[in-house]
Amino acid sequence: MQEPIKRQIAFYASVPTACSYLPDRTAVTVFVDPLARMNTGRYGWLVERGFRRSGEHVYMPYCPGCSACVPARIPVATFEPNRSQRRTWRRNADLTVRRVPTAFDPEHFQLYQRYVTRRHPRSSMENYGPEHYASFLKCEWIESYLYEFRLGTTLLAVASVDHLDGGLSAVYTFFDPDLPQRALGVYAVLWQIELAREMGLPYIYLGYWIAECDNMRYKANFQPLQIYQNDRWDSFPKSLSSI
Repeated sequence: MQEPIKRQIAFYASVPTACSYLPDRTAVTVFVDPLARMNTGRYGWLVERGFRRSGEHVYMPYCPGCSACVPARIPVATFEPNRSQRRTWRRNADLTVRRVPTAFDPEHFQLYQRYVTRRHPRSSMENYGPEHYASFLKCEWIESYLYEFRLGTTLLAVASVDHLDGGLSAVYTFFDPDLPQRALGVYAVLWQIELAREMGLPYIYLGYWIAECDNMRYKANFQPLQIYQNDRWDSFPKSLSSI
């Protein structure tokens, strides 16, 4: 799929709103025409150019005077876990993972509510009801699944993952906030890297790396990382690793 796709899709810009990542800034989003016909191929082409999805809403930050949101992906073939990540992998070896359809599940929703209340207090996501939560994850035109991480029968984490021709896209992960020692968010990414390797897929798309946002800065720990800037993917600069 090449450049003609871009000419076949209409793009619109939102009105400026308060930024949900950096409270002192204003955000503008470019989004794909909601009436455009989408499929895995088209969306994969957009993901490779920095777009993401929330439900069936495909978007990309495009804020005047700000470039803090930087698309990031992990090249699976060259990724090497660091010492901390290897410990996290071993620590969670007792978990089992099961793939389930992207559908509303009360058990998932209860875990999600606990997670956002503790990890993202006062955010708009804290007020999601069952219907809004379900629409946030579900998408009819993409091959998407939920992966349950359990200790015995106890649900510890859920990862929403899109399967694309060029990789896996990590849509959203939520987990038990009372188990920080397990580093479940890190483990979910490591597990997806292994899944991509098994499937012969080259990349894990992580969404946006934001140096000034604690909740988004962690992505730089997965090295080597690639970031999308100036219409191309480049290696993550070592000078940014300490930010």
